[in-house]
Parts: sequence; C-alpha cells; structure tokens
Amino acid sequence: MTQHDSPALPAHRPGASTQGPADPSPSRTTRPWMPALLYTLGFLTVYLLAICTPWGQRAENALFGLGEQGGEEAWIYPLSGAAYGSTPLPPMELSAKPTVVVGLAVIVVLTLARRCWWPGCAALGIVILTTGGKEVLKSNLPRPDLVGAPENLLDQGFPSGHTVIPAALTLAAVLVVSPRIRPYVATVGVLWLACIAAASATMGGHRPSEVLGATLLACACYGLATWLLPPAAAPGATRSPRALPVITLTLALAIALASGARNDTLTRSLVSGATGFICAALVWYAAVGRPAHTARRTRPARG
Repeated sequence: MTQHDSPALPAHRPGASTQGPADPSPSRTTRPWMPALLYTLGFLTVYLLAICTPWGQRAENALFGLGEQGGEEAWIYPLSGAAYGSTPLPPMELSAKPTVVVGLAVIVVLTLARRCWWPGCAALGIVILTTGGKEVLKSNLPRPDLVGAPENLLDQGFPSGHTVIPAALTLAAVLVVSPRIRPYVATVGVLWLACIAAASATMGGHRPSEVLGATLLACACYGLATWLLPPAAAPGATRSPRALPVITLTLALAIALASGARNDTLTRSLVSGATGFICAALVWYAAVGRPAHTARRTRPARG
C-alpha cells in the first residue's frame, strides 16, 4: 500500500454493538423530589407526635420540671444575651434579625461575585421561605392543652425561630459557594447550628420538638429549592475529605453537649445536647451527606 492509499476500514465483528455513546444530557423526567417530601413528613410527624398527643406533651413538659426554671444554670448562659450587659451569640436574643440581614447580604455578594444566578436565587428563597414560613406556622399551628399544663407551658413555639436561622443560612450558603469549599462551609454552619439548637433547648425557651421542627423545615425548603433548580444549575455531587464527616459530627456532638449542659440536671442536659446533635446531623446530611442527591438519569443510547 502506497502512502496515497486510504487506510483500511476496521473489520466488522459479529455481535459488536452498533449503539453510539450514551447521551449525557439530563433526563427531563427525573427530579430529586424525595428528600423534600421526607423532610416535610418528618416535620409533620414531630408536630403531631410531640404536640398533638398527651404523652408527647407530658414528656416534653416534664423536662421543664427538671432543675430550675430559666437558663441561669445553663453553661452557655453568659453567651445567651439574657444576662445583663452580655453580648448574645448570634442569632440569640436581639441579634436574630441582624444575623438574617447579614446572612442575606453575604449571599447576595457571593451570588454577584460568582455569577451563579439560579443558585443565588434559590439560596435567597431558602432563607426567606424558611424564616417567613416559621412565622406563619408559629402563628397558625395550634397547641392544644391535652394534659392540663401550667399556663407558662401553653405558649406556642413550634418551630423555633432561633434554630431556623443557622439551619437556613447554612443550607443557603452551600448553594452559592464553590464546590471545592462547600464541605468546609457546611462544617462551620453545622457546628454553629449544634450550638444554637442545644442552647435553645436547654435555656428553656423551646422544647426539643420545636428545635427539631425548625431544622426539618429548613431542610424541606432546601430540598424544594434544589428540586426546582434547572438541571444545569443544580449543585453537583459534593466530594469531601474522607475524614471530614467523622470530624464534623464528632465536633458537633461535643459542642452540642457543652451548649446543652446545665449545672442542675443531667437528664435535661443530655436531651438538649442530643437534640442539637440531631439537628446538626440532619443539616450535614442534607447539604453534603447525600453525594447523589442531585444525580440525574441519562437517556438511553439510541441505535
């Protein structure tokens, strides 16, 4: 064969596939709607079991009978803002609204800097929908008195407003930061949430169900936002260092136990610490713990 001859065509092998490469474009029919549904069902389950049943109310009301009323015996009391002249740990006490405003401003700046318009809108929606939804739910969800509780235990606090803020801001932040630093941003937010959730439960302002309900509400809004995002703008699978989840959750447990600790009752301290840790684990799982939560099916290859 001379140099002007065309190269020989490859021989056809019997049984060889004639299909072309699979089309990598995302399917239009598959959406990650299941997490949003599960978090919503979890929110409703916590409300129905803890608030709408006599044994649920008795169990939570009994916690308030352990130790002294108020938060003076809590280890975190000096940082709560309740002590005269103390500076509250955001978003406790009067720092709640400024924390939300600063968080929204940071999200806007990150959205403009990275030009991630759809994730930025979704992040703003998470914070606005979660904090606004908390106000609506807190005003409209009834708390029936099924056990003849004292008057000071009849106030409706479901879901917890202080816990909603770090949960919503953490989940919103992971949408607008670079995937490379997303696990570390989630770690910082989860540790913050573990502290605030445990403190809210141990200080006497909220019951464990109200803290868990706030976290589940934020996770449900995050799941809804990621479901509604266009496929091209949805967050991809997050890869984190192998040891990071263990380190994060271990630190979250330690922070939750310290933030929930009281001098007068071990039981209430442990329950508050466990509540804070569960909230941290829920947000971690929602943000980076499900590496395939935005995976899409590919269309079958065409022959």
